[in-house]
Amino acid sequence: MVALRAAAQVQPSDLGSYQSAVQLVLTHDVITDRRPRPGALEQVLRWADQMTTDLREQLGYTLIATTRQVRLSRRLDVLDPTQGTAFAKNGRPFDRRRLAYLCLVLASFQRSRVEISLADLVRAFTPSANAIAGLGFDPTISAHRAAVVDVLDWLVERGALRLSDGSLEAWARDSEQGDALYDIDHDICTALFRPARPVQHLTSVAGLLDAPFVSSKRGAQREAAAQRAARALIEHPVVYFAQVEPEVADALRLPGVAESMARLTGLVVERRAEGVMLADRGGRFTDRPFPGRGGAVNRAAGLLLAKIADVLEDPEAGSPLPRMHLPREVEDQHDLIARIDSALPASGVVPQLAWTPPDPLHLLLDHAGPEEAPAVPAITLPFVAESELAAMISELYDEIGADSFTAAWQHDQRGLLDAARAFLTGLRLLRPVPGGVLVLPAAMRYRNIKLALPSGSAYVGQIGFDFARTAAEDSSS
Repeated sequence: MVALRAAAQVQPSDLGSYQSAVQLVLTHDVITDRRPRPGALEQVLRWADQMTTDLREQLGYTLIATTRQVRLSRRLDVLDPTQGTAFAKNGRPFDRRRLAYLCLVLASFQRSRVEISLADLVRAFTPSANAIAGLGFDPTISAHRAAVVDVLDWLVERGALRLSDGSLEAWARDSEQGDALYDIDHDICTALFRPARPVQHLTSVAGLLDAPFVSSKRGAQREAAAQRAARALIEHPVVYFAQVEPEVADALRLPGVAESMARLTGLVVERRAEGVMLADRGGRFTDRPFPGRGGAVNRAAGLLLAKIADVLEDPEAGSPLPRMHLPREVEDQHDLIARIDSALPASGVVPQLAWTPPDPLHLLLDHAGPEEAPAVPAITLPFVAESELAAMISELYDEIGADSFTAAWQHDQRGLLDAARAFLTGLRLLRPVPGGVLVLPAAMRYRNIKLALPSGSAYVGQIGFDFARTAAEDSSS
C-alpha cells in the first residue's frame, strides 16, 4: 500500500492552501504566470517540493516545476475516450486535422530560433502536412486556415507562443497580405508534448500505457496496485470494483488509498458496495459539473436519469428492466486499442527501434499466474433499450415543451439524446452497450432530481431548470 499519507508535512492551517495548489496542477495542463490566472504559478511553486514528493509517491506522477512554468507528467493506465484533448476558443474539441497541425507546428520549431513569422511557420510545416495522405494544407482553403488559427490560439493561451507584431486574424482573412510575428518559448513547447515513449517507435497505442504488476515481488505489486487505485480515483468520476483489476479493487476497499487522495485534493470519499468515488462539493475539480446550469445537455441528462429512476423504483409502472453483466474495463480497452491501431501509419514506424507492448489483457488478467489469479467480481445492472431512451426524451419534450431545450435542440430530439447519453457516459453514470445502456450504480445518487421552473430565464420565451435545491448537490470529480 501507499507508504505515507499525502501532505504528511503540511500543517493543518496550511492544508487548504496546499489542496488548492494540488487542484490547480491536476486540472490544468500547464501553469504559467498568466495561466490559468495571475498568481496561480506563485501559489503552486510555494508547495512545489511537497507536491513533487506526494505526486510521485502517491500517484507515480512527475511534477516538472521551474520559475516560469509547472507541468504534470502523468502515467496512463487506460485510454479514456471521454477525456478531452485540446479545445478551440469556441469550446469545440480539436478534430484530427487540428491535432495533426498542432504536432506539425511544434515539430517545426527550431531551438536556434527565438521568434518566427506566421508566413515562415506555414512554409515550414506545409510540406510535412502535404506529405501525409488525407491531411495536407492549402492556404486558399478557409477550413485549413481556421484550423491553423485554432492551433496558434491554443499555443498562445499556454504561453508557448507570444504575439509580438501583426495580426493572426488578418492572416486568416487574407493569407497573402496578412502576417504575424511570434516569440517562441521552447521550454513550454517541450513541456506540452512529453509522450511516455517516442511515438515513432511504437507499433501500438498500448505502448503509451503503463504496464501493471510486472515485478515478481509482492511488495512491489501491492505498491503498484495502490498507485493505480489512486490514479483511477483522480482521473475518473467513480471507480467500480467490478471493472478494475482485482488488486486495484482490493486497494480501494481497504482504508488508506482513498483517504490519502481525499487529503491530497480536499475532496470527500464516498464508499458504496459497488465502488468508491471522490465527490467535489465545490465544483472546482471537475470539467463537467453535474447537476447544474450547464445548458440543455446537462439539464436533459438529469431529467433522463429521473425518468430511468422512475422505472427502476416503480416496476409496476411497466415491465421490469432486464439486467446484464457489466463488461470489464479491459474489454473496453481491447476494443479501443484495436480501433486506434487500425489508423496507425505503419510506414512511419522506425523498424530498428520499433517497440511492441505486451498484451494488456494478459497483463491485467494473467499476471499472477493461473493458480494465483484472484476471482473476478461480476455484477448485473439494469439495461435500458435504445427505444425506451428515445421514448423518455420524447416524453420530456411533450411534458415541458420543445422550446425548453433552447433553439439548438428544440427540433433535434435524437441529437439531444445522443449528447446527454455521451455526457452521462463520461461521468460513468451510464455505460453504452449494443442496443441501449446499462445504468451504473452511481446514477442512483441523482434519483431525487426534480423538475423546477426558475424565477427568471436568460432567454425570453424559453424555460430553464433549476437543480440548485435538489438532494444531489455534489458534482462528480
